[in-house]
Amino acid sequence: MNILLTLLLAGLTMVGPLAIDTYLPSFPAIAQTFDASPMLIQQTLSAFLFCFAFMMLFYGTLSDSFGRRPVILGSLVLYIAASLGAALAPSYGVLLACRVLQGLAAGAGSVVGRAIVQDRFSGGEAQKILSHIMMVFGLAPAIAPVLGGWLQVSFGWRSIFWFLAAFGVLMFVAVQRALPESLPPRERHPFHLGVIAANYWKVLCHRQFLLVSVAVGMSFAGFALYIGSAAYFVMNILHLPETAFAWLFIPLISGMVVGSALAAKFAHRYSQAALIWTSYALMTVAAAVNIAYNYYFAAEVPWAVLPLFVYSFALALAMPPMTLLALNHFPNNSGLASSMQSFIQMLLFALVSGLVAPLLFDSALKLAYGVMAGLVLSLLAWLLAQGGKSAEVAEVAEVA
Repeated sequence: MNILLTLLLAGLTMVGPLAIDTYLPSFPAIAQTFDASPMLIQQTLSAFLFCFAFMMLFYGTLSDSFGRRPVILGSLVLYIAASLGAALAPSYGVLLACRVLQGLAAGAGSVVGRAIVQDRFSGGEAQKILSHIMMVFGLAPAIAPVLGGWLQVSFGWRSIFWFLAAFGVLMFVAVQRALPESLPPRERHPFHLGVIAANYWKVLCHRQFLLVSVAVGMSFAGFALYIGSAAYFVMNILHLPETAFAWLFIPLISGMVVGSALAAKFAHRYSQAALIWTSYALMTVAAAVNIAYNYYFAAEVPWAVLPLFVYSFALALAMPPMTLLALNHFPNNSGLASSMQSFIQMLLFALVSGLVAPLLFDSALKLAYGVMAGLVLSLLAWLLAQGGKSAEVAEVAEVA
C-alpha cells in the first residue's frame, strides 16, 4: 500500500517539474513561431513559476478545509485545460496566459502530497516516505527535457503541451481510482477567513519555521539557476543540440535520486542534524570545485556537470529532514504549513530562475558563483534557525 501511495504522490509532484522542464529545449522554436525575443520566451517560464509559488499559499489551507482529494482533482482539471490551450495557442499572449493557468494549477500535488504524508505517518517513517517520493519524483526533471528535445525534433513544440495534457489526464484517473481521502471531515478546519488569516499569521511569525524554509529554498537555488539557464547552458555554453539536455539534467537528477534513496535508508540510523550538516559540507565542496573548474577551464562535458551531481546528491540528503523539522512545528495545520513552506521555496526558485538566471546564463563561471552565493545564504539561514532554537530552549528552561 505504501508503494502505491508513494508512486501516486510522486506522480502528482511530477506535474510541476514536467511543465517546467519538458518545453525548455523548445525555447528557440517557440521564439521563432511567435517572432519573440529570448527574454520574452523566458517570461513564459517566470510567469509559470511565480503563479506556481503563489497558489502554493492556498492549496494546503483549502485541503485542510475541504479535504485532500477534491483540491487535487480540481487542480488537475484546470491543469489539463491550460495544457490543451497552450498546445493550440495562436499567439504569444495566449501561450503566456495558458502558462499562467498551468502555474496556478500545477502546485497542488506537491503541497497536498506533503500534507497527506503528515496525515498518515510520523517521525522516521514520514521522513522515509518523503525520501522515496523525492526519489521517484526526481525522474521527472531528468526525463522531461530529454523527452521534450525529441518531441521538439520529431513533432514540434506543440506536441510537448499535448503530452502534458495527457499526463494530467493520467494523474486525474489515478487519483480518482486509487488515492483515498486522508483527512476525515471531523478533522477538517472550517473555512473561516478570519481564522485562516490568523493561522497564516501564526506560521509567518514562527522564526524557526521561516528560517528553515528559507534555508531549504536557498540551497535549492543551484537547481533553480541551472534549470532557468538550461536552454542557454546546454546550447550556447556547452554547444550541444536540443536532444542533448540529458548532459545537464541526468547528473542533476541522478544525484537527487541517489541522495534521496540514502536519506530514506539513513532515516532511522542517523539524527536529522547529522544528515543536514553532512549535506552542507558536501554541497560546499561541490560548489567550490564547480567554481575552480570553470575559472581555469572552458566548460565542456562531462567535467562541467560532475560537480552538479555531487551538489544535488548532498541536497537530497538534507531536504527530507529539513522539511519535517519545519512542518513539525504545526502538527494541527500541516496543510497550511506545507503551503507556506512550498510558497517560500518556490518563490525563491522563481526569483532565482526568472530574475537571477538571465543575468548569469551567459557564463558558466557566473553560474558557479551563483550556486555558491545561494549556498552561503542557505547556511546562514540554517545557523540563525539553530540560534533561535537554542534561545527557545533556554527560555523554556528559565520559565521552568
